[in-house]
Amino acid sequence: MCHNNINNFNNKEKIMPTNDRVCIIGGGPAGLSCAMYLEKKGYENYVIFEKQNRVGGKCFSPKIKVKHNGVEEEKSFETGAIMGAITYHAVSEMEEFGGYYHCGPDWKPGEPNMRREFRKLDGTVDHPFEPKVNFSIKKTAGLLKLKKQMKKLNKLMQTKYKGYDCYGHLGVAKGEYYGISKGVDGYCGATKEDSFPNYIKGTNPNLKDLALPFSEFCKLNGVEEVQRIWIAPFTSFGYGFFDEIPTALVMKYLDVTTALEFVGMKLWTWPEGTEQIYVHVNEKLKHPALLNSEVVKVERPEGGKIKVTVLRDGKETVEEFDKLIVTTPLDYFANYADATAEEKELFGKIIHEKYCDYIATFEPGKSPNISGYMVDNMVPERLGHAMVYYNRWEYLDRDCPATVYALRNHLGSEDVSYEYTMKTMDEDMEKVGFPVKEKLYAQEVYYCPHVSPKDYADGWYDKLEALQGTKNTFYAGEIISFGDMEDTCAASKDIIGRFF
Repeated sequence: MCHNNINNFNNKEKIMPTNDRVCIIGGGPAGLSCAMYLEKKGYENYVIFEKQNRVGGKCFSPKIKVKHNGVEEEKSFETGAIMGAITYHAVSEMEEFGGYYHCGPDWKPGEPNMRREFRKLDGTVDHPFEPKVNFSIKKTAGLLKLKKQMKKLNKLMQTKYKGYDCYGHLGVAKGEYYGISKGVDGYCGATKEDSFPNYIKGTNPNLKDLALPFSEFCKLNGVEEVQRIWIAPFTSFGYGFFDEIPTALVMKYLDVTTALEFVGMKLWTWPEGTEQIYVHVNEKLKHPALLNSEVVKVERPEGGKIKVTVLRDGKETVEEFDKLIVTTPLDYFANYADATAEEKELFGKIIHEKYCDYIATFEPGKSPNISGYMVDNMVPERLGHAMVYYNRWEYLDRDCPATVYALRNHLGSEDVSYEYTMKTMDEDMEKVGFPVKEKLYAQEVYYCPHVSPKDYADGWYDKLEALQGTKNTFYAGEIISFGDMEDTCAASKDIIGRFF
């Protein structure tokens, strides 16, 4: 393993003039973090175009009036990102820049905390990881087996798969790794030398296994039981099923440290919502995002300025830039830009999850007063069924609205409709004892862009890397590393650090 300066670890990098005019498409976590890291490197001539009337992208935290014990107040609820952990390094840098911070893992009364239960489909509360509850020899043996395999996986990731825990996927298909480490000094074998924000680089042929679907990876290594731990924070939160998702996505998001923080519920929350991280960052930027500004055309002539056509207030204007950073979904890039044949072919391989959620009130006295996983619904055969419900405010007890989530697609299966999913989620909540009264907000979101295990093994990410900088265009956003806000912001740090 060797450690390299941020500006020297890739031969194709070059430092660009800080007076270049830079266009950033998208005002979500990726776009705003790109702007923040550009500012930190001395760039001030940039513009962020955001087509919505707010920043934050899928980090959307609407305010809802709630009434409890005769008192009405307005509280934030989450429809996208909910939590963070000690491994959320880039998010911490965003917090510092914007001056808005998380609470937890030691929550104070009245703060949004993380508590959870497990529900069977008949409504009974399950206790799958508590040996003394509903004790049986079989259950105890299963938990001992799980504990043994967790220890085995931890050791495997530190040894056989050394280098897995850096942001991004460069070189993995070739048995290499290089990127910003996401390790935390003192956690799960990490040292100061191979922890954030160091760049780490090395060769490890075993990393090719990370292209396998996670279920196959677990079988290969004799740790099938760990899927019982990983499934709740992965599949239920919209990142897909283990038979279709490359292991790299699972283990780079839920690296062993992060997974253990989830198990121990040592998590972060934001009282005013995750959206406010990005609202505060945007307010501190020298050039806040231009809202209601949709990029409808991009032209990148050889040797000339990039021309970006923007629709704002019903009028189209054309602006010229030296560089372009695309943080919005790349599979839609060809719809408005002069995409090359290479871009079309590569971006056409991107898959995304069709994730549905709604915020609902429930019949009086029948709202869930704790978050809950419905693990039996986290299988492809149960597409469209409720997988998790999120109770944000413990002190509101049975008066608290909850957010309910479901997936409606799986690679190789027929999608179920949005209407079916909404109806089925309602039915599931009623079956477990929480009859929905009113949906306050409902949506389907473009979620967790990724590629198939085959395309991952074929070097999709290295092909994308080869396009970085072509036609003065750079690609950031969720697809670069993973679809949570931490990996997304860290990908921006990497792109800006290496190419600007």
